[in-house]
Amino acid sequence: MFSNSSKYAIKAVLFLAVNSSESHRIMVKDLAAPINVPQAYLAKLLQELSRGGIISSKKGPKGGFFLSKENVQYTLMDIVNVIDGNDKFNSCLLSLEKCNADKPCPLHDLASPSRSKFIQSLNQNTIDEFSIQIEQGKVFLPL
Repeated sequence: MFSNSSKYAIKAVLFLAVNSSESHRIMVKDLAAPINVPQAYLAKLLQELSRGGIISSKKGPKGGFFLSKENVQYTLMDIVNVIDGNDKFNSCLLSLEKCNADKPCPLHDLASPSRSKFIQSLNQNTIDEFSIQIEQGKVFLPL
């Protein structure tokens, strides 16, 4: 359901949520290896996330990326929207342009309830909530 770009962005943001602060910023080169994302590609994603206000950054010799107290209040859906746009989860599973509730494709009604629940969860859970679960060992993310 997620594009590779969104997957990489979510991993990067959660890594930053657990490992960074305004006084401990992380550079792209130090973030790429632990989350297994090509450095050049990650740099572009982080710039998009920074422009979208999802993460914070500081330039200069002691610069890097971090999450502020405001940043961790964003949701995973906010990350996906910055990277892939708002329509990512509204598109047809079979990529049919004319698929909708009035003229559904064969998979439309099958996917609709689970898609709605998934979207609701992505909109309700904050980055902070996910980072707490990681720190408590309730969920796994190689960091």
